[in-house]
Amino acid sequence: MSVNGSFRTLSRTARLVAATALLAGCATTTRETIDLPDLTDWNARQAALAASEQWYLKGRIGIRTEDDGFNAKLRWTQDRRRFDVQVSGPLGIGNVKLEGDQRSVTLTDKDGVETRLGDAETELYLRYGWTIPVGSLPFWLLGIPDPERPAETQVDASGKLTHLVQGGWDVSFNRYRDGAGQELPGRITASSSTTRVRIVIDDWRFFAQ
Repeated sequence: MSVNGSFRTLSRTARLVAATALLAGCATTTRETIDLPDLTDWNARQAALAASEQWYLKGRIGIRTEDDGFNAKLRWTQDRRRFDVQVSGPLGIGNVKLEGDQRSVTLTDKDGVETRLGDAETELYLRYGWTIPVGSLPFWLLGIPDPERPAETQVDASGKLTHLVQGGWDVSFNRYRDGAGQELPGRITASSSTTRVRIVIDDWRFFAQ
């Protein structure tokens, strides 16, 4: 294939990816959003957020290991037990997509190659040298522990989670922000023996179920 032919193919691919992302963004932003019920205490907060099955967030993620690190844009869409995560990072990382649920996760790398991950946390580390707790993260993002794993929690006087130890990760909820009419996590830092993950959330949206 000629250089010009390769460039045209790349351009078509780039346009297709951009169009797909635009349509996905439009589909999310045009849905009917709702406010959360009053999260008056820790028990009410856990019950209401655990029952919230359809939500979306936009923000930034920073990942650090002993040898490397990067910062990227983050978009997370949750639909009941299924999630669709897009991490848009620098060259070398590119656009990485994770989709699935707690039983099965599919990774689409920057070249568009799909791989089914049997153990997402381990296989991400083997592939990239860093990892994220894919199964528990949907709960942590909401500011509650994963109900299927033992956890140690610290809660402040207003019923918000401030610190969590679960699944080999030490998680701090450094800041809360307004979202869907309530206070939701705005900055989260999670550390394991190999990886430090910081997530800053800029936008929260919840949808009618």
